[in-house]
Amino acid sequence: MTQLSAAQTAQNAPSDGSKALYGGKSTRRITVRDIALAKERGEKWPMLTAYDAMTASVFDEAGIPVLLVGDSAGNCHLGYETTVPVTMDEMTMLSAAVVRGTRRALIVGDLPFGSYQEGPVQALRSATRLVKDAGVGAVKLEGGERSHEQIRLLVESGIPVMAHIGLTPQSVNAMGYRVQGRGEEAAQQLLRDAKAVQDAGAFAVVLELVPAELAAEVTRVLHIPTVGIGAGPETDAQVLVWTDMLGLTSGRVPKFVKKYANLREVMGDAVKEFAQDVVGGGFPLEEHSVH
Repeated sequence: MTQLSAAQTAQNAPSDGSKALYGGKSTRRITVRDIALAKERGEKWPMLTAYDAMTASVFDEAGIPVLLVGDSAGNCHLGYETTVPVTMDEMTMLSAAVVRGTRRALIVGDLPFGSYQEGPVQALRSATRLVKDAGVGAVKLEGGERSHEQIRLLVESGIPVMAHIGLTPQSVNAMGYRVQGRGEEAAQQLLRDAKAVQDAGAFAVVLELVPAELAAEVTRVLHIPTVGIGAGPETDAQVLVWTDMLGLTSGRVPKFVKKYANLREVMGDAVKEFAQDVVGGGFPLEEHSVH
């Protein structure tokens, strides 16, 4: 992918920088209204996952405008092999922590597998819990046409919804981890899913592991923002799992991830130095002792 020129960057930037989602001057909570206005301005914006108050506070202070308390916590922090086992209790606890650790970011809480599939009433019950007990500003759920009625009831009840189509990790047992939307029939289905969640009232939609050309077409067709993860450069926003982005994840990470640091190595080296100091008598020293 080629780098944007200074002129292109300026063209993509909002005319009033104080209103920008990233780098804006406002200290109030970002809302879904701000997200819609960013789409109108042609502004691109970043989103990261967060699962605890301390990490969320770092991202918030860095100006990340939207934080997703993803059920990816199941893989990253809870030791599950997939997101499927994650519970509402766990998502409520993690979401509340992220809300407490932030002041400006819009916090989006994931509805975990089994918390909305029964239908709109179950979805409303689950989403209400994240809003009331955790304090999130919006919820996210997976599925396009099949989740249309759930999204519609949540929005009509006053709960903003971010949709998620393409690769939907909660459906791993049915679809596996593979690119979605390849081929004419699959592409048309993804477009139908995108239009369905927009029609139901979603304020944004995540496109995961979708061919870049198809993601660009969806972005052009929709009036709500698209958030890409493995969906090329033309979506309105980009999201990454923070442990992937900062190099804390062990083993292979998806091709679409760019590592901006290697925290696993930094942490490992620091832990080894601490252990060696303890074994060798280098810690604690006099200046670390209380008298």
